Amino acid sequence: MAPHAGLVHLKEYDIKDSNVELIGTAIDHKVKYASAASEPAWNDGRVGVEPGVFVWRIEDFEVVPWTVREGGGVFFYDGDSYIVLSAVPTKADPGSGARQVGGNSNRHLIHEIFFWLGSHTSQDEAGVAAYKTVELDEFLHGTAIQHRELQSCISDAFRVLFPRLTIRKGGVRSGFRHVDLEGDAAREDGTATLLRVFQPVNGSVVVVCEVEPTWRSLDDGDVFILDVGEKIWVWQGSKCRPMEKAKAAQVVHDMKLAKHVEEEVLSQTEPRSRVIIKLLGGDSEEGSQRSEYSCPRPVTGLSLATPKRPRRLFRLSDASGELRFDLVKEGEGISRHDLDSNDVFLLDNEGNSIWVWEGSGASKAERTMWLSVAQSYVRQLASSGEDSEGYMSPIAKVRDGYESVEFEKAMGGPQGI
Repeated sequence: MAPHAGLVHLKEYDIKDSNVELIGTAIDHKVKYASAASEPAWNDGRVGVEPGVFVWRIEDFEVVPWTVREGGGVFFYDGDSYIVLSAVPTKADPGSGARQVGGNSNRHLIHEIFFWLGSHTSQDEAGVAAYKTVELDEFLHGTAIQHRELQSCISDAFRVLFPRLTIRKGGVRSGFRHVDLEGDAAREDGTATLLRVFQPVNGSVVVVCEVEPTWRSLDDGDVFILDVGEKIWVWQGSKCRPMEKAKAAQVVHDMKLAKHVEEEVLSQTEPRSRVIIKLLGGDSEEGSQRSEYSCPRPVTGLSLATPKRPRRLFRLSDASGELRFDLVKEGEGISRHDLDSNDVFLLDNEGNSIWVWEGSGASKAERTMWLSVAQSYVRQLASSGEDSEGYMSPIAKVRDGYESVEFEKAMGGPQGI
């Protein structure tokens, strides 16, 4: 029987044409019903007090703690949604965006919240993750920087939090609860598991991602780990990078510590590497006689070589009596002087990132709608044909007086302040 046979599947979230915020909808009411007066996940005595990286998974409208292992090791499932909080201690000047820790005036925390959406997460899970991200920000007094992260295009800011990030197939709806898979990649039903080790475009961190165990998943530019239960095989593509080889060796080391099985590392250029092709179903001439293999990566990166579109600054305001989203300026010359603390602004930084700036005097409607408007904007870019991958643009929000260095750079640097 197939792993998912007999399961009832919720509607998957489609980032290209669905709202993720869903605030004010039926999901909003379900979350409020399922939640207590205060969210236990935020009230553990550590959140907002201690530095570190905290992770939660959305399970049946609940926020459930998720383990981060020593050294930044973490497993995410492509069928799930997660919330990640990064709390970094720093000595801060007034207005820097830091929150004081306890009564120690020399210790402050800079908070960044990421909600990570797996490629097969449900619409309900995505909506709850976005809703709870807003709730967590409120718990932190509204000073956190918020990020939307897509599995298909993870930002470097997210990847550096997890030097040992592994993305597996499945999720809470598939019955994969919180179990330790550090050393056991093969499924309980004996199915072979194939892990792809690669460095995304413009990325500084190597990612490990589970892919379909077939020879068609192979690519000359990456390293692959095949776990068949009794042995671990490593296939090094002819064009793979040293960092990818090193990362694969680390992953295999951890697996062997738990499983005590032998490994064999083979380069694509070695004739014996055909053994791995056959294990992956490449018995046919099409699979076994190939000299080159190519397959799109499950996690990509945005190409920063050339601007995808002009820099644009928009204003979200209800000063006229109705909520309006209007273009303020396009092209060069956008600076902090163009911002007004009474409204919310959206900066499209040539397609490399989407920044939302929330003015300190913005209305409740403006503050509530920022994510909905940002989502609508990137979807419109794709549907209009201006940028077919516009929906993948990283989206982040900062608050007036709590801006990040990255936001200041996007606005044109300190000279624009």
